[in-house]
Amino acid sequence: MSFAEALNHAGAKPAGKRPYFLDSQVERVLAITMAVAQELAVARQRADTLERLLLDKGVLSAGEIDAFAPDRAASAERQMWNQEYIARILRIVQQENEAAMFGEDVASGDVGDELAGEK
Repeated sequence: MSFAEALNHAGAKPAGKRPYFLDSQVERVLAITMAVAQELAVARQRADTLERLLLDKGVLSAGEIDAFAPDRAASAERQMWNQEYIARILRIVQQENEAAMFGEDVASGDVGDELAGEK
């Protein structure tokens, strides 16, 4: 099974309304918090890997990373990434708005296809 198929299967829309186990606003905040936690965990692991590789190979010293100051181009790229990151984290809010506009919930498989550029 491909990733897209697995995501579509996991995000298949069940019959009926979306169940809420907590207050819907609490679930919204929890979903946003978990998205942030997931993004942070992945970023931390990647940064740790890069730092260890660069230090082990003698490319950087321990203090160089902390002393780095980005130029304008790097700052612009970081700002763009930050905007995309916030959009991913707040996707639950966009899904709720789409559901209100179209009168139905958006399946997570649809969101996966959209993010993967398959639609």
